[in-house]
Amino acid sequence: MADSKLLHLTAFMRPVSLHTGAWRYPGSYPDANFNLAHLKTFIQTLEEAKFDAFFMADHLAVLNMPTEALKRSHTVTSFEPFTLLSALSVVTSKIGLAATASTTYDEPYHIARRFASLDHISNGRAAWNIVTTGNPESSKNFGRDEHLEHSERYKRAREFYDVVTGLWDSFADDAFIRDRESGIYFDPEKLHVLDHKGDALKVRGPLNIARPVQGWPVIVQAGQSEPGRQLAAETAEAVFCSPRDLASAKALYADIKDRAAAVGRDRNHLKILPAALIVIGDTVQDAQDKRLKLDSLVHYDSAIASLSVALGTDASGFDPDSPLPEDIPDTNASKTGRAGVLKLAEEEGLTVRQLAQRYGGYSGLAFVGTPETVAEAMNTWLTEEAADGFTVVFPFLPQGLDDVAHRLVPELQRRGIFRRDYEGTTLREHLGLPRPKNQFFKD
Repeated sequence: MADSKLLHLTAFMRPVSLHTGAWRYPGSYPDANFNLAHLKTFIQTLEEAKFDAFFMADHLAVLNMPTEALKRSHTVTSFEPFTLLSALSVVTSKIGLAATASTTYDEPYHIARRFASLDHISNGRAAWNIVTTGNPESSKNFGRDEHLEHSERYKRAREFYDVVTGLWDSFADDAFIRDRESGIYFDPEKLHVLDHKGDALKVRGPLNIARPVQGWPVIVQAGQSEPGRQLAAETAEAVFCSPRDLASAKALYADIKDRAAAVGRDRNHLKILPAALIVIGDTVQDAQDKRLKLDSLVHYDSAIASLSVALGTDASGFDPDSPLPEDIPDTNASKTGRAGVLKLAEEEGLTVRQLAQRYGGYSGLAFVGTPETVAEAMNTWLTEEAADGFTVVFPFLPQGLDDVAHRLVPELQRRGIFRRDYEGTTLREHLGLPRPKNQFFKD
């Protein structure tokens, strides 16, 4: 089992960078998001660095954004996750393979089959990121004019999880005898028919695939709303989240783990993995310069719109090359957002243009510095129970990924907070998670 005191690192790889300027960075691959040869190199580098998993988010529609922003986005074309991960599974042997699949616009039987297949193909490396789909444009691609209401999406998701895990347990682990002499292929006494009839779903079963190698693929959940946190506490084994600072991360960490304990789960069997952009430089200033260069590649028209949203007021009339005005209107709707913008502007001395490009590029948690300073910061999050590890967002590829794999990871290993080699072959073993018992058959 993995040591619970070690950091866990997963790589956010769809899109290959969440930063909207990544594809324009000097030396980067503009087509990295949709180039199999590049993606094969990326995952093999991550496996050499002993990452827990290669994580693919998913979108079921072109993201709803203004045309000016959309035409500059590298997210409009990406591989379908299962197709890509199945291909990448045969060029790797240890790294986990995590994919998003929607409980709103798919059916439990489909999801159960796909993940069970991927788990068998990869010899126990699959993970399902449960999402309810936030983009309302998706509804129009699935025969609906309106997006399902938020609370209804989460109610369906909870029932969906029960059905999928029930389908994975359709067969006992030893159901398939394959006895040539007797001619018996499997024992029908070790087959369970789910026959689920619930509020939102009706699924007979059984699944027509043997029980997954891991029992169940690892369950990942990404919601941070009230119902999202509760769903994570009840079902998730890894939580992909986006706190922006240490204090809010500690509060989120404690809340979700307390909820998990309240429903009878082991707190250590749920890993909190915040998203974090990592920029490595020879010096702290070098890393900060890389970040400023990256942010500068976000087109100003798109950027100022993002800053306006964060401030809750139209920022298009501000002088782009001066600090923020001191008389920005304060409204109830924008107090939190405005406070965050003002704090960032003061801490880093950013102009309106630089602030706008930060919010238009990637405004979430970031570690920007040398391998030593970034490792120290990550260790602080680990020891202060703000995170069990991180979902790494790369600033640009391939160099940003190589910097993490070849410079940051060795520093984490030197400090004794990251593995030097995999201790097992399955994703559950990497994360220190138990193999679920079959709900219907004794082991």
